[in-house]
Amino acid sequence: MTLSATTVDESGHLVGTEKSSSLWKDAIRRLMKNRMAVVSLIFLGVCIVLALFTPWVAPYSFEAIDYHLIGQAPSWSHWFGTDVLGRDLFTRTLYGMRISLAVGAIATLVSFFIGITWGAVSGFVGGKVDYVMMRFVDIMYSLPYMFFVIILMTIFGRNVFNLFLALGAVQWLTMSRIVRGQVLSLKHKEFVEAARSIGLSKRAILFKHIVPNTLGPVIIYVTLTIPRIILEEAFLSFLGLGVQPPMASLGSLASDGAQGMEMYPWLIIFPGLTLAAILFALNYLGDGLRDALDPRMGRE
Repeated sequence: MTLSATTVDESGHLVGTEKSSSLWKDAIRRLMKNRMAVVSLIFLGVCIVLALFTPWVAPYSFEAIDYHLIGQAPSWSHWFGTDVLGRDLFTRTLYGMRISLAVGAIATLVSFFIGITWGAVSGFVGGKVDYVMMRFVDIMYSLPYMFFVIILMTIFGRNVFNLFLALGAVQWLTMSRIVRGQVLSLKHKEFVEAARSIGLSKRAILFKHIVPNTLGPVIIYVTLTIPRIILEEAFLSFLGLGVQPPMASLGSLASDGAQGMEMYPWLIIFPGLTLAAILFALNYLGDGLRDALDPRMGRE
């Protein structure tokens, strides 16, 4: 989907921003007509606000142990009940959501920048450079990525920062292919030839004029990458390789809850429902963005 105009002025800026702007406005209008996408967007907005202000919203300390409150069922004092150490589960779920959303967002940003740069350079330069870069991507694809993440976590240590990098380092492959395909379809367009004719550098043409036109499919893929990374972090936490105590993510809370679910079922129900709701919302939003950014939707 091309959002740029087809001419470039002498200063290297695209002419026809109004057309580009109207395409984005049409996409937003179509997105607002999708009720599930709007509900998902509102829900995710609330989750993000709660995650940002968790220390002020949470009613208790996330690591405060009270042996008098061990295994308390949900009540007005403890909405989600308490865990096997007497800690408030609602508070820990808020902190867990904060960690899970941060892992998903930051790891996706890492994969976003690596994937866009790799795919854009590969598609724009072409030839042997493109061949070598894409063969490297193929080799990386052949490796079991979760095993690769586990190796990285084992080598560099189990902390949140390394978790961000490890998950982001294996998620850029598909994004690089998407960007490469978009760049290949755009690099011979008229606006690119116009940019070349006025003497713009290859870097300026690539990152100022071609890459912005690939953002439609990339944005859609990002909304699908975040839930995938959140699930992968949950899986790692379930194995004990993710977020380490006393910190918790939704995955580690579900892992802890699974061990005592027969006696205290709420320990897995509330973190599990929160994780499922976030994943559903991200997927519905991704579907809505896909429909909104599809040019064929404008024919309705």
